[in-house]
Amino acid sequence: MEDFLSALVFLAMMHWEKLLSSGRFDPLKKTKDPQDSVRTEFEKDYDRIIFSAPFRNLQDKTQVFPLPEHHFVHTRLTHSLEVSSVGRSLGKSVGEFLLEKHPHLSTIGIHAADIGAIVAAAALTHDIGNPPFGHAGEEAISDFFRHHPYGYVWQPYVTSQEWADLCNFEGNAQGFRMLVSKKNGLQLSYATLAAFTKYPRPSLVFERNKERRSQKKYGFFSDQKDDFNHLAEVLGIGKANSDCWLRHPLAFLVEAADDICYSIIDLEDGCTLGLVSVEQTIALLGRILGEKFQPEKLEKYSFESQKLAILRAMAIGKLIEECVQAFKEKEEDILKGVFDQSLTDIIPAAQALSEISNLSVEKIYRSKPVLEKEAAGFQVLEGLLEVFSQALNHKYYQTDLYSGKDRSILRLLPSDFPMEGWGEQTNPYPMLRALVDFISGMTDKFALSLYRKVKGIALPGT
Repeated sequence: MEDFLSALVFLAMMHWEKLLSSGRFDPLKKTKDPQDSVRTEFEKDYDRIIFSAPFRNLQDKTQVFPLPEHHFVHTRLTHSLEVSSVGRSLGKSVGEFLLEKHPHLSTIGIHAADIGAIVAAAALTHDIGNPPFGHAGEEAISDFFRHHPYGYVWQPYVTSQEWADLCNFEGNAQGFRMLVSKKNGLQLSYATLAAFTKYPRPSLVFERNKERRSQKKYGFFSDQKDDFNHLAEVLGIGKANSDCWLRHPLAFLVEAADDICYSIIDLEDGCTLGLVSVEQTIALLGRILGEKFQPEKLEKYSFESQKLAILRAMAIGKLIEECVQAFKEKEEDILKGVFDQSLTDIIPAAQALSEISNLSVEKIYRSKPVLEKEAAGFQVLEGLLEVFSQALNHKYYQTDLYSGKDRSILRLLPSDFPMEGWGEQTNPYPMLRALVDFISGMTDKFALSLYRKVKGIALPGT
């Protein structure tokens, strides 16, 4: 039996030369990039993302704390830039290791900087699919379809897989959808898209292995399954079971970069806002540093912000070193699909990070400002989904209820919204997917402003 399992693992073995393909995801298979001797394909990915509208919108999306009252704490944009910076450091260090261990990679034009660029670009997009109001926004969209009359009214018209998509909104899957969308025109490289996909499975699976980190959530909607399958075939990514694929190895580094940043930065923001004491914050960061922590050296800094900045930089540097070392040790098991945990769960600082996480839940994520923001997010997103879903339902499915109010509401949808071809005998999933695209793509301010207008709380121009 063990020999049989070993054979299966061998068949699933991934190979770096395929995993690092610089080919681009182009569903139409028609376009090719002109030659560019200055930038690599992976550097182009980074530049395309930076200049894209979905990325710019992150500047007005909540990270943890409400906006804009505290402009000095992190938005999704600043968080993503920091995760990308950490990701580049992780990727370049791992790249140097890979080139030393697999020297043939250099003969096909792979450099350590390429690995860094892939991880940096993928990390830059890791939150691009998040809706307004953070994780509360994800829950609000899911709850609307589960519990609201004009949400679950659609269930009889869609498949069970599609219904699972709607009732379990996932920012990671929304991000994949945005990155492969022809509308956004990014056409990223296969390697960057795969490194972005931390959870390579659909929402509804026959069997989910809870021991595998990559199966904790899902990474693409049912109408993008063929897209991911194509991506996996190009890169030689095998399956963990009939429904779930293995992770691209660099996805572990993207995840680690995010884990490092939100653990350390959320703690720093919480301290800045007075939710966690300076003494407690310093002690927790000191736990990460271990023997390198020398509290007496902090005394030469006059301001608490300086002390926190120094410790934050040192802690992030230490975590990068530990995650790189963990990746080196697990590289072969990752390629075989045997290892499937967060790197930050197996490093020496794992216990210290766990303590920071527990404190953050207690003192930061359940603080009054954060809970107020979440409550507002539920109200706003449910309200927007209600008015648009009701109007669409009345126009195409319960036509006897269609009113002038519905007509006015539908005029507020984007000009490219699919308004033709729906009816009682037609599956509305593509239309509902477009509606969720519209709502989830809003910034916090725009969502709140539109909610006030459609609910008659504020008039246009006020």
